[in-house]
Amino acid sequence: MRSYDESVPPQRGSSTRLTVYLVLEVIVGPDLVVPVAARLRYHAEDPYTVHLDNHIDLPEPVTWALSRETLLAGLTGPAGIGDLSVCPGADPEDGSVFLSLRGEDDGAALLRLPAGALTAFLRLTECVVPVGCEPEHVNLDALVRRLLTEGEPPS
Repeated sequence: MRSYDESVPPQRGSSTRLTVYLVLEVIVGPDLVVPVAARLRYHAEDPYTVHLDNHIDLPEPVTWALSRETLLAGLTGPAGIGDLSVCPGADPEDGSVFLSLRGEDDGAALLRLPAGALTAFLRLTECVVPVGCEPEHVNLDALVRRLLTEGEPPS
């Protein structure tokens, strides 16, 4: 169950982009937790994806592309498989959500985010693109053109 009032539908906003800054924790070991500056980004042009930028104070942040649907499901119970899994903290009073991420180069990370911040961000994404309306924001013709020309040698 979401922690906000679901009887009030999200109101559509005029913005097509959303950015929120937060501090998350990288869990390195049982006794080692490292705070990391991070940014959550959402764009109407890519309505299924939330981008998480870690180490935003570096010239090249580490960026993860996350499923908005999986993040929403992970607020209330375990969700996701493969590269992304999300689950709420064991203690509801803790107010944490855990993200387990696996990269292409066999890199992995366990992150702890404040549940309230993630919930508020995901609620705001629904003002940009309501859940279920994602197909209205995907330009399939442009996607197919890009996929067809991506592998072609330059002319």
